[in-house]
Amino acid sequence: MSYCNHATRYHEFPIAVTELNHPSKIAVAHDVPVPQLGPDQILVDVYSSGLNFFDILQAQGKYQIKPPLPFILGSEFAGRVSHDSPIPEGCPYQPGDRVFGAAQGTFADKAAASWKRLVPLPDTLTFDQGAGLFVTLPTSYEALVGRADVKTGEWVLVTAAAGGVGIAAVQIAKVLGAKVIAAAGSQAKLDVACKVGGADYGVNYTKAGWQKEVLKITKNKGVDVIYDPVGMINDSLKCIAWGGRALVIGFAGGTIEKVPMNLVLLKNISLVGLHWGSYEKYDRTGRTFAVWGEILALLDSGQLRPVIYNKVYTLEQVTDGLGALERRETWGKAIVRIKEEDAAAKL
Repeated sequence: MSYCNHATRYHEFPIAVTELNHPSKIAVAHDVPVPQLGPDQILVDVYSSGLNFFDILQAQGKYQIKPPLPFILGSEFAGRVSHDSPIPEGCPYQPGDRVFGAAQGTFADKAAASWKRLVPLPDTLTFDQGAGLFVTLPTSYEALVGRADVKTGEWVLVTAAAGGVGIAAVQIAKVLGAKVIAAAGSQAKLDVACKVGGADYGVNYTKAGWQKEVLKITKNKGVDVIYDPVGMINDSLKCIAWGGRALVIGFAGGTIEKVPMNLVLLKNISLVGLHWGSYEKYDRTGRTFAVWGEILALLDSGQLRPVIYNKVYTLEQVTDGLGALERRETWGKAIVRIKEEDAAAKL
């Protein structure tokens, strides 16, 4: 991140990383200047920011994006275009517009964001709801629609089904007409996935032989699609149907698996990866815009509804929130509220 050399404007209360360490060691900082804007960037007032597992990794220097020290932590956010922000040529946004998106340094009152990584925030959503959309919804939507091509009536197994991308996957699979089996590590999280997310069935994957329960539910057919952000592909392949598709979304469990290729061969299955962040760099088909158009339509119709963890953190509590996320205590999307809404959203 580039800072003004003679800046007279400073953040009010940023969460700045001055040395690479576990995020429990970071705190609210002072005298950190507001970042200098790049050619396609605008200044945004951050109202709410989403907590992500990769924030924990970035604070320790273990994430692929490594800003130079010192840097402000946080990436997902919702807010408004600052009234004093310059508007670069081609930018469709104006000061005061409600937006959500991604930028480095969103655990602060202001951030420099490329307008190309922003999306209009629907009036039907609050800033808290919008703060956790930019990564979770397109990841789950493109995985299930663009990569797995889920059809009505198919069985979809979602691991970590109460988490941010997991519960989004549950909702999207239901919109597509699939029958959804939620897998999580506690009854409380299964209740969230089923009662809030809308999953049809729930199984606890900490119990030995949970795959037999999945096979029983599907009348021994197995699931057509596995959606796995945890790193449980090998375990889940024990209950995949012949000709099924296994979506590799991430490795929140901490282990990158080695899949026995004989299972892929004998069951005629497809292993499909989805890294939404790479679309910005490599996609030349316009798929990114199409995905957002379809997602915004689903949000506008109420078929998708952001699920927010029941404790909203303050900036001073960022380390508490990241700790709870690391211990897998949260569900849905954990949010940091930077400032209160200046107008009530239309609910």
